[in-house]
Amino acid sequence: MSAVPFHYVDLRTFCYETEDEQRVEAALRTFLPDDVEIEREVSEGHHGDRILVLSIRLERADEVRHVLGELATLESFDRLLEELDDRIDDNCALFLQLDKQAAYKGHVELGSGLMLRAKVEAYPAKKEHAVENAREALEALAAS
Repeated sequence: MSAVPFHYVDLRTFCYETEDEQRVEAALRTFLPDDVEIEREVSEGHHGDRILVLSIRLERADEVRHVLGELATLESFDRLLEELDDRIDDNCALFLQLDKQAAYKGHVELGSGLMLRAKVEAYPAKKEHAVENAREALEALAAS
């Protein structure tokens, strides 16, 4: 397996009082390898409602590759590649919003509800290098 030029991937979603916690976790697990532990933190909304924050940071190369491999199944994968320059910031972090409802059904789609942040390796740490590295890695994963 080739090296993946990402330091880590963070995934996060919120489970509101009106949502089923198991379903929200299942949506998040669509992107995760088996046997990883999701962190849970209880927070409070603007009106005092309970919000459960589910999050995970993946740093091992196999885990990062797994998440990015799921992104390669996007129907709008070409769109993602076209938008990399807009989705990677000056700190070399890639940001994506993924559809939580679609993820619960086992589909990977851009949308809202799940946040992904991936730190792209780039030496020197410049946005243009990060965009190039992310593009090459995602294209390689899509081709495999």
